[in-house]
Amino acid sequence: MKKLESMEQLQAVKTEGKVIFLFSADWCPDCRFIDPFMPEVEGKYKEFTFYYVDRDKFIDLCIEMDVFGIPSFVAFDHGKEIGRFVNKDRKTQEQIEAFIEGLQ
Repeated sequence: MKKLESMEQLQAVKTEGKVIFLFSADWCPDCRFIDPFMPEVEGKYKEFTFYYVDRDKFIDLCIEMDVFGIPSFVAFDHGKEIGRFVNKDRKTQEQIEAFIEGLQ
C-alpha cells in the first residue's frame, strides 16, 4: 500500500483513476486488526490503487472529508467520490471486500 505524503499528492492521485484511501493511525487497535489481510484485499482488487492516510498527519483532511472514525475507506474514480465506508467500527475482510464490490 502506498502512503500519502502530501495534500498535493492526494489531489493528483485521486484524479488518476480508481483510488481507495484508507484512513488509519498507528495507535488504533481496530486499524491494526485489518493489517494482516489488507495485502490480500489489495491483490484481489488490482483495478484500485490503495493509499494509507495517517489520520494524525492529515487531521485537516479528515475533517474536510468527514472522516471521524478509523479505520475508514473513501474511494474515488477519476476525481469523483464513488463510495465511502466511514465509521469507527472494527472492519472484517468480508465487510471491506463487500464495500469494494459495491463500487464496481
